[in-house]
Amino acid sequence: MSQGDPTPPNGDDRQQEQARLVAAMAKGDKQAMAALYDQLSGPLYSLAIRMLGDATEAQDLTQDIFIQLWRTAASYDAGRGSVFSWAVTLTRNRAIDRIRMRQRRSEILSTAAPDLQPAPAGEADSAGSLWLREKSAAVRAALAELAPDQQEAIELAFFGGLTQQEIAQRLKEPLGTIKARIRRGLLKLKDRLPARL
Repeated sequence: MSQGDPTPPNGDDRQQEQARLVAAMAKGDKQAMAALYDQLSGPLYSLAIRMLGDATEAQDLTQDIFIQLWRTAASYDAGRGSVFSWAVTLTRNRAIDRIRMRQRRSEILSTAAPDLQPAPAGEADSAGSLWLREKSAAVRAALAELAPDQQEAIELAFFGGLTQQEIAQRLKEPLGTIKARIRRGLLKLKDRLPARL
């Protein structure tokens, strides 16, 4: 490298630059957010896709992490670790939450409507696929019969992938209210689905 060429920043310089970007984000600097996104989105997306195994979900998660970084930039403490470590921890924790949510959703669906579980590979035929589509339509129709607040909470939980806490924050409702709505809605679905299936 000749003397006129810029040298790439070393790890310490990069950490200091990212800490400066987060400090600027805390003051509302959108350009700092864009610069941090350029530096961290690739590694965070790679981590998310490795953990989740789904490109779309990994993109959504990465977007959510940057929204969280923007909202919580003022709380960043360089003494507790680098910006990169902070962002990786947030990504890992959110990915684990999503994986747990998938498992809970699958357990609830298998309990509420066991016949709606996908057929094992190789067992699905055209008649089976048609039957599954008809059952799915029955679930959608039963969902449409719920009170709008119950329907919205269930859709956000099971189709939107949000936790009950996230739903409460989004709808600006107490957590207990959201839990009760989802529970009442699921009980109504359980009552209505057997007659349809």
